[in-house]
Amino acid sequence: MKYIVIGLGNYGGVVAEELTALGHEVIGVDCNEQQVDHLKDKIATAFVLDATDELALATLPLKKVDVVIVAIGENFGASVRVVSLLKKNKVPHIYARAVDDVHKTVLEAFSLDRILTPEKEAARMLVQLLELNSEVEPFKIDDEHYVFKFCTPGKLCGVPVNELQLEKQFNLKIISLIRARKVQNCLGISILERGVANDFEENYELQDKDELVCYGIYDDFLKFWKAIK
Repeated sequence: MKYIVIGLGNYGGVVAEELTALGHEVIGVDCNEQQVDHLKDKIATAFVLDATDELALATLPLKKVDVVIVAIGENFGASVRVVSLLKKNKVPHIYARAVDDVHKTVLEAFSLDRILTPEKEAARMLVQLLELNSEVEPFKIDDEHYVFKFCTPGKLCGVPVNELQLEKQFNLKIISLIRARKVQNCLGISILERGVANDFEENYELQDKDELVCYGIYDDFLKFWKAIK
């Protein structure tokens, strides 16, 4: 895919580099020459350009890329103006970064494909890491609902799945069980193999290294996790 990233600071620069590393074609844009020089050899193309200037912005291949990402954050006025000009130029797919709720509210008026809130997401991820440690992988669905994958805690080993009563006690729905079993590879070495079991016996007793996948509200999962740790 082809992307234009406008704003090559700490956030935009990483986005441009990571997209390039994944094999995408990235055009980077910034009015700061140093930012452009830092990335010009790491992405497909980089321009020193003031994207708030309508004529300058029009020189970019805005309609020949899949997505334009406005990564400008701190300069509220520049961010909103660039988004406004992109909408005026009928750019089909626009993502834009918002640094606070006011910024996000203004951007919402433009009906963008996605509003990015990296600072808020990073803070949320840190809190989740501190609360859940590395034993749980949370996948956000919306502000409240998540899918959680976690290794079977010691307290649950040997407990039949039908006795967990996650839905009744914690409003958590089990989506899948990932069974762990030891097998021998072609060299005769014992290794751990995991397989997804979407259909499993309710009286199946959870084993060490098994993993459960469930769906529910974050706060409900936190109550469950604290109850079994």
